[in-house]
Amino acid sequence: MFAPFALVANLASEVFLSLASPAQRPLGSPASYQRFYDVQAHRGGRGNTIENTLPSFAWGLIDGATTLELDNGITKDGRVVVWHDEEITPAKCIDTRPVYPEDPDFPYVGKYIANLTLAQIRTLDCGSKRQHGYPLQLTYPGTRISTLQEVFDFVSCTDPKYEVLWNIESKIDAQHPNRTLGVADFVEKQYEIFKNSPYRHSITFQSFDWRTLIAMKQLDSAITTSALIDNETAFMPDNSTSPWLAGLRLDDFPGPSLSAQVAQAAHSIGADILSPTAESYSTPVPDPAMDGYVPFTTREMVEEAHRLGLLVKPFTVNRMNIVEQLLDWNVDGIITDYPNVVRRLVKQRGLPATPKLPKQRVLKCLQEHLKKQTA
Repeated sequence: MFAPFALVANLASEVFLSLASPAQRPLGSPASYQRFYDVQAHRGGRGNTIENTLPSFAWGLIDGATTLELDNGITKDGRVVVWHDEEITPAKCIDTRPVYPEDPDFPYVGKYIANLTLAQIRTLDCGSKRQHGYPLQLTYPGTRISTLQEVFDFVSCTDPKYEVLWNIESKIDAQHPNRTLGVADFVEKQYEIFKNSPYRHSITFQSFDWRTLIAMKQLDSAITTSALIDNETAFMPDNSTSPWLAGLRLDDFPGPSLSAQVAQAAHSIGADILSPTAESYSTPVPDPAMDGYVPFTTREMVEEAHRLGLLVKPFTVNRMNIVEQLLDWNVDGIITDYPNVVRRLVKQRGLPATPKLPKQRVLKCLQEHLKKQTA
């Protein structure tokens, strides 16, 4: 069993002492896309295709994403599935039928992933609804939620040299623990799939819940970890200690600024990567070209993280003025809903861009693997 929550805070200050510094640890395998600038397709590229599905990952690869960014939930029967939300949201999925007649859990839309079995989740159509905030999304009616293993199998079909990189998040709720399974469940079940994958050396494990990052490092110190953070996980409204940061308080770090404290906190748990939100959620305007724009990721944060040996890869960056600002500050990657657009800017800047996978091969694999899910 992993250390309970009360002990994790004590471990946080000790983990990095027992590990080599992030700059000394190899990230990815020699044959991987690590040699290219890291343009990450957020949820597969949610701006272009229905999120976190085989179709979204297919188009992310066709569009030349370096890394496929995705989320994991865990079902009632312990299966690791690729889905962002804690629950089955009606804005994204449609009930089709109960898994068996008079199933008391039906309808499944609106239920938590942790309270549904994989068989129940398999009945959902999560490919027909275009999200209002992403009017250019390509839909794939009838698409099912995939297991993590199915996603690995599909991408292996498209990428026979296993060059694609991965950024996989544990969608655990530190603030409302009754909504998801716990730290040990996520870390043990995800790691079991990671270690048996041909992509095992190309996976970054990311989380807003820093307890899972510490636990993953305890399980395997070679796993690359990424510390996600934003306004809502860094602070609590009543100034109590955030449940998301493994018992740490940012104001306990020397700073001298909040930006520096964020980098120092991520370093203290032995994270390899700092992944902050690009813009502050309190910003009154959405773009740095507008008066009053407030970033969360700052030049000082990037410089302090680099000084400590961490890479910096902000999320979710969908405005080119923010992308340009972050590139000027020498961030190491960009997580975006529009990997095709960001990749063009990366090429324009003269940075090494990941090659696009052959469209015909990718779509052939997609057709084959979508059929497997409905067989």
